[in-house]
Amino acid sequence: MARKTRCTDPRQAELERIAAEHLDLETLQTRNSGDADFHEHAVWCIEAALEAAYEAGRTASNEGR
Repeated sequence: MARKTRCTDPRQAELERIAAEHLDLETLQTRNSGDADFHEHAVWCIEAALEAAYEAGRTASNEGR
């Protein structure tokens, strides 16, 4: 489930979307709390997030951003 982000930087917004969708993270911002800043994830979830980030970069490169 993807969450909406308030970020105005398109690159950061895409990273936030990927983190929410694949890693169920509410934010990528540091919150200075062990429970909020450190998470455990299955390797297949991390792999899916990395693949999504790679594809986002490839798409952006092809669009000439």
